[in-house]
Order: sequence, then structure tokens, then C-alpha cells
Amino acid sequence: KITENAKKSLASLKRQNPQLEPTLAIIQAHNDHLIQEANKNFAKEVGLRIIHICLPEGSSKDEIVSEILRLNEDPNVQGLALDLPESLCSSKVLNAVKPEKDVDGLSNVNLGHLVRGDVYDCLVPPTVCAVMELLENLGGKTVLLVGASGAVGAALQSMLQREGATIISCPWKAPQLQNELRHADVVVFGSMKPDDVPVSWIKPGTTIISCSHDLLSEKHNCGQQNNSPAENAVGSLAIAMRMQNMVKTTERWIQSHQYRKWNLHCLKLHPLSPVPSDIEISRAQSPKAVDVLAKEIGLLTDEIEIYGQTKAKVRLSLLERLKDQPDGKYVLVAGITPTPLGEGKSTVTVGLVQALTAHLKINSFACLRQPSQGPTFGVKGGAAGGGYAQVIPMEEFNLHLTGDIHAITAANNLLAAAIDARILHENTQSDKSLYNRLVPVVNGVRGFSPIQLARLRKLGINKTDPETLTEEEISKFARLDIDPCTVTWQRVVDTNDRFLRKITIGQANTEKGFVRQAQFDIAVASEIMAILALTTSPQDMKERLGKMVVANDKKGEPVTAEDLGVTGALAVLMKDAIKPTLMQTLEGTPVFVHAGPFANIAHGNSSVLADKIALKLVGEKGFVVTEAGFGADIGMEKFFNIKCRASGLFPSVVVLVATVRALKMHGGGPNVTAGAPLKKEYTEENLQLVADGCCNLQKQIQITQLFGVPVVVALNVFKTDSPAEVDLVCKIAKQSGAFDAVPCNHWSAGGRGAVQLAQAVEKAANQKNSFKYLYSLELPIVEKIRIIAQKVYGAQDIELSPAAQSQVDRYTRQGFGNLPICMAKTHLSLSHQPERKGVPTGFILPISDVRASIGAGFIYPLVGTMSTMPGLPTRPCFYDIDLDPVTEQVKGLF
Repeated sequence: KITENAKKSLASLKRQNPQLEPTLAIIQAHNDHLIQEANKNFAKEVGLRIIHICLPEGSSKDEIVSEILRLNEDPNVQGLALDLPESLCSSKVLNAVKPEKDVDGLSNVNLGHLVRGDVYDCLVPPTVCAVMELLENLGGKTVLLVGASGAVGAALQSMLQREGATIISCPWKAPQLQNELRHADVVVFGSMKPDDVPVSWIKPGTTIISCSHDLLSEKHNCGQQNNSPAENAVGSLAIAMRMQNMVKTTERWIQSHQYRKWNLHCLKLHPLSPVPSDIEISRAQSPKAVDVLAKEIGLLTDEIEIYGQTKAKVRLSLLERLKDQPDGKYVLVAGITPTPLGEGKSTVTVGLVQALTAHLKINSFACLRQPSQGPTFGVKGGAAGGGYAQVIPMEEFNLHLTGDIHAITAANNLLAAAIDARILHENTQSDKSLYNRLVPVVNGVRGFSPIQLARLRKLGINKTDPETLTEEEISKFARLDIDPCTVTWQRVVDTNDRFLRKITIGQANTEKGFVRQAQFDIAVASEIMAILALTTSPQDMKERLGKMVVANDKKGEPVTAEDLGVTGALAVLMKDAIKPTLMQTLEGTPVFVHAGPFANIAHGNSSVLADKIALKLVGEKGFVVTEAGFGADIGMEKFFNIKCRASGLFPSVVVLVATVRALKMHGGGPNVTAGAPLKKEYTEENLQLVADGCCNLQKQIQITQLFGVPVVVALNVFKTDSPAEVDLVCKIAKQSGAFDAVPCNHWSAGGRGAVQLAQAVEKAANQKNSFKYLYSLELPIVEKIRIIAQKVYGAQDIELSPAAQSQVDRYTRQGFGNLPICMAKTHLSLSHQPERKGVPTGFILPISDVRASIGAGFIYPLVGTMSTMPGLPTRPCFYDIDLDPVTEQVKGLF
């Protein structure tokens, strides 16, 4: 009956969850094959998958615990049971089993719930279930437990007392045993009856139940001596009950994997005036342990990989678990054309989510890019937000984090090394020796690796035996014939190093005179960074890595990373970097930090994967706030035309960040030098300068409207801004088509200072959304560049250099013409000239070169003299950065 009920329940669960394969692991450390067979048969009948871990009979407790801990972390095992000799069933062993996998219910957590009467929060041990199933109408009866100690004994006492029985517990060697046996109505043997305890001590008519470890033997039947009834062994019944418990465990496992409402504990802020430095604010707040934060937002234990106390990688398996969960609302934070004064997009992003979650009690997630070491030690400084709206700990955020940029650097430079090494080896070896080295004999066997077989198929050679290739096929396979003049793949380093902008490689004698000019880019400009930001899965990432075009061969055909045989190695280096990093804001709300492409030389947005995971976690009524780099003309345009195409997502609302100070500069205010005191135009009321500068804000609103998404202007307020200036900006913004324009004080007040913005965003997100792309991918490359230049930047036209036109013709011929465009352009002006503020018009946009990131999936034209390697200023930030050798605290980071 119990098996049949369990079978029906499990079948119902499987119908609702077709991918489910409930698995019970049993660790056994004895040679009783009868028990093993019984478990297997019952599991098969119920419909469970079973894994038997058969350890030697003399296994130690430590060996058992080691096996338990391994199975605890196996996401494919839902339940864990132990069949161990009594000598091994210690507290240490039983409590090693995760409570949620404890099918036998013997851990302290389960027993605690049982003793307290929390029957819905625990599983009753199968042996105890079997005893209770055999006993009926216990009210008033006296039950004697003999030899029942430990966890099973405690559970038995608790369950029997709950049924109203009088419980007496007694060991086999107790002097009063004979007397107790004569008066008991029910006797339960917790272990095998010793021969020196005669059956005659038990009064006739007594119910006897045996729970001894030898569950199935049933060999110590009491017979009918002295009219005593036969002993009832719980054996098979207990195993059936174990399977029933496993079905309950599976049901709970399914419930735990469904979307759960957040139980977020927000951290309190106590803003000070004047506002201390960012790093002082960060240090004054004690962040939650990251595993606590993860649990609060519904992440499972096996979905996070913890790095220290305050950051963790989140596994992509979460996307599969929550695939049926509706997405939340998607918000993009962009900005006006940036100035050296700083507009505070990251600060607005953080302040907005703090307001939504800590103050309006709406689930929200911030998705930010990982800062590059280049700007951190160069001129910009940290990028964790600022004031009372930042990600903490800011030192961890700004320095290395979980090593993703280092992984990108390693992968990028491995590919660069592979290119030059291949050119050298092909130039110095015959076809035959090259082929013999590429496909060597290993242990007497010669075979192609999987990536080499893929290359053969690409070449149309349908052979798998290396000995069967013709001379022509050998040459075709072994020679990539890379034209060194066409190599576009550069080495990278995550430091602003202007002297690496052009270098000469191959000068050592060992390189046999194969010298060529090359360069270094900043690591975040690597195509691998762009791939990390745009990929949707490990498989997609691997395919994109393989498609990366690194050069052309001498016939003008593209050479890829796949041709070089390096795709798998690149994927291995990136296997951890693909997982987003979980951190928190000052008010304890969740943040994903993932990928960090620059917006002036790359597409400037955090990862698609972080956004997708966050959209599932916040739930249907929640918000995910992601940030686009630099101005709306660069970061936002690329977000829509590149990132949205890759992800299939589009935002409900755009938040456009502006400041009075920056608008004054766009209105004709004097130049600003970092570190120098601000001129009076920026510290005193000047409505005319503000009004003139609003032309840039109006232009950026118009750019947003090109894509059909509602826009809310967030005016980041500084103490030098007058109320009249603030009112003027908000008024002009609304008149220019913004859904709303809101002054924000989150820098000085935390989330409370952005509540009005959060409310405006919530309302705007419910407006009609007529999202559209700016251009069709089917248009020619030049036409797509022209549309961006004219409609977004306001250029009169574009002008391609001969080199740029030649590249466009080549990419079109090679079949890459249908990719979106990623303009590499200065962020300091709508035009290509950084000094031209406001809204320049009538200019011709010069395209000096056109390159392709085929793996990332875009063509990137270089506008004017755009550099892919920033340089250090005269006085970099590193002058102020230091480490206290005693406390190990970082000083002067921001």
C-alpha cells in the first residue's frame, strides 16, 4: 500500500516536471546484499533512480563523512540515506548529511523538528514510521523500548508519546528488564535480542516489534513459546517507508527550486553631513555575508561559488531552474555627453535600486560593469558609485574582483601567441614535418583531436584517419597561410600604457627574423570581453570564441581561432569568468558585477547573462537596472542595436542622467581641470548657461525617442545647484519629451534620496512601449554607419578613408555585412572632436578604419584618431593609492 502510494505521488511529480529524475544515493558499509537488493527493488517499483555507494566493511567515520560531503554537493542527488553498522552511526556521521537531503531523518536538524512537533518540517525515520504503521490505538498502553538508543530511539519515544502511550526505555542488561517485560503491552526491540533474555519473560498477548539493524533477516522469530505472539520485524516495511520519505524529499526539492519570494534584510544607513569620502562610507557599513544575501534572494546553496566573505559567482544552472519564471521590468541607465565633472550614472543606478528595494519594498537588482584597472589607477578612479549610493566593499569591487579581466587577458594573449607561433612554424617547416607535428603519434596511435576533425570538415575533407590524407589534403589542413600584414588580433594588458600603442615583435634571434609591427590594447577592449558581455551560454561562448577572425590568409579568406585549434583552450580559461559576480549595495540590496567593455572603444554594457539571471530573480513585479557606458549616443545606442539583438531583451524605460554642472559646460562654461578648483560659473547660479547647455540633454532625449522607449531624466543634484537651476532643467526635460524629470539626492542621502526617481521609473515602466531598432541588419555596412552618424550624432555625412573602405569591401565579400555596428568614438562629444560640447552640427564624421569582431558579432569603425589603449596622465590616481601594512587596508582608492 505504501509503495503504491509513493509510486502514484512520484508519477504525479514527474508529470509536472518532465525533466525530473529523482535520485536517491545510499552509502553502505557492510556486505549485506539482501538490504541492497531490497532498496534497489523498492526504488525501481516506485520509479526512483538509485545510486549505491558500497564502501568496504572496515571503513572509518572520516571516509564515510567524505563520501557524504561529496554527495551533499551533487546537484543530481536529491536524497541521501545511510546503511551503516551501528558503530559508525555517530553524531558526526549522521549530521554530515545535509538536512534537506536527509531521507532517513536522523540528523539533529530533522530530529529537533520532530521532537518539537514540527512534523511538516521534518522527515520521520523510516524505521520509526514502520513501527508506528504496525501499531494502532496506543492510547493508554505501556510500550517498552529495549535496546533502542541514539537517534532512532529518540524519534521512537517522541512519536509514541505523541500517540498517548506510556513509554519505558530500558537497555538489554538492565536488572529490571524481566519485570518490565512482564508488564508491557507492547515491546519494541531496538537491537537484536540477546540469547540470555528468554522469551518466557514476555507476557502472553504482548505485541513484539523488532527494529534491529538486520532489518530483512526476520530470523529471530519468537515462535509460539508460552503463548507469546510472533515477533513483527519492520524490515521491508521500513525500506518502503524510506522510499516514501524520498518522494517527500523530492517534492520539497522541487518546491525549493521554484521561484521564492525574497526575504531581504536591508542594511540601515546613517548619512553624515558633510558627506565623507567614498571609501570611508564603504568601510563604515558592515556588509552581509554573501551566502546570506544569496539565500535572501532565492539562490540555492549549489548555485553560488563563494569568493571570500562578500562576493560570489552565480552558476548559470539558475537560468534553467527558473526558465518558466516571468521576467521583471528592465531599466537602462544612460547619460548626457559626459564631462570631466562626472555625471554619476553608476551612482544613480545604485541609488535607484536602493530606493526601489530598501524604501519602496520592490525587488530590484543593479547590473554593473567590472571596473578596469586602467582607469582605476589612471585618471577616472573607482567605479562603484559614490557617496551613500555605492557597491560595497568598494576596494573589492575596484581591484581584481573575481579575476575575470585577468582570465580575458590570459585567453586573449594565448590566442595572440598562437598566431605568431603558427606563422613561424609554417614558414620554417615542410608540409610533411608540419603535419607530423600537428598530428603526432602518441603511444603508437595517431589520431586527430576533435577540433582538428572540425577543421577537416570545414575544408570538405571527410576523413578521420590521419594516414589516409593525400599530399594536397595534408597541405590544405596543415597550412593556414596567414598573411602577417592582415593580423588584427592584438595583445592586451589591463593598464593604461601609452608606449604599447605600437610595438615591434619577433626581435629575438630565435624568431629567425620574423619581425612585424603590432600593438597592445587595453584588456577590456579585447573581443573576448565583448563576447563575455554578449554571450548567452557556455556553448554560445565557445562558438563565438571559435568564430573570432584574427587575420586573413594569403587568398584573402578569414582565419579564425577555430582554425588555429585554440577554441577549447580559450573556453577553459573563461569557464569561471562567464559566471556573474554577486555583491551588494550600501543598503544590502543585490548587485551583479559582470563584464566591463568600454563604451568608446567597445559596446560598453554589462553582460547579457547577468541581466537575464537578475530578471528571473526579481520576479514579475521586480526591476533590473543596468547601466550603459558614457553618453546615450554611445552606450545606449550600442545597448539597443547590439546588446538587445544578442539578448532578445528590451527595456521598459530609460533613465537619462544629467547634472547642472555638466549642462553648464555644454552651454559654453569654461574648461575644467581635474583636481583644480571649480570656476564660479559652476558654483554660482547661472540660468542662462544651464538653459544653453540643455541642448545636449534635449538631443539625448531625442536619441532615446528614436528607439520608442519612455525616458525619465534623473538630475543628479549637487550642493552648489540652486533650486531655480534644478527646476529649469526638469521643466526643459519634460517639454522636450521626457516622461518625467526628477531631482535626486541619493549621493548624500542614499536610497531615500532617489525615492521620487524610483516612483517615476515605476510609472514610466507601465507606459506603452514601442521599441524598435535604429537600422535593419540587411543594410550595407556603410549605410548603417551613416544612419548612426546622422540620426544619433547629428553629422551631415560620413567620410571613409581608403583603408576603411577597403576593409568594408573585404568584410562584405567575406559574408560579414549583416552584422550590427559598434562605433569606436570619443565619448566627450557627439562629434569626433572632444572639444565640441553641446550639440555640434554640420560636421563630416571621418572613419579612419573599420575592424570586425566576428565572434562578438559586430563591425567596429574607428572614428578619427580613436585609440584602443588609453595613456596615463601626468598625475595618475596611483599617487594617492596606498596599503596600510599593519591593517592591510587600502587607502586613497576614491
